[in-house]
Amino acid sequence: MFELRIYTIHEGRMNAIRDRFADHTLGIFERLGMKVVDFWIDAAGQPKLYYLMAYADIAERQRLWERFRQDPEWMEAKRQSEADGGPIVAKVEEYFMERADFFRKGG
Repeated sequence: MFELRIYTIHEGRMNAIRDRFADHTLGIFERLGMKVVDFWIDAAGQPKLYYLMAYADIAERQRLWERFRQDPEWMEAKRQSEADGGPIVAKVEEYFMERADFFRKGG
């Protein structure tokens, strides 16, 4: 199962979200066993960040995100990153997907 997460970022806060992911979030994901497939920024320059996560099933997804939200390192990183400029993320969209059985990559 895959989850596409789309973050709409508050104006002027793209560098803050990039820094938070690079300096904290990705390491926490790795420590907790959360699998990131890839990241993208908006090609049209919109204040959006896109990333794809992989899970065994919805139960694993729920368990991992609960652990993440309660993680002391995450809570401190979020607090510090928002201390000066306020909230970074204005909106989070989550889309859950499974591979289409009719498509075979490479032919």
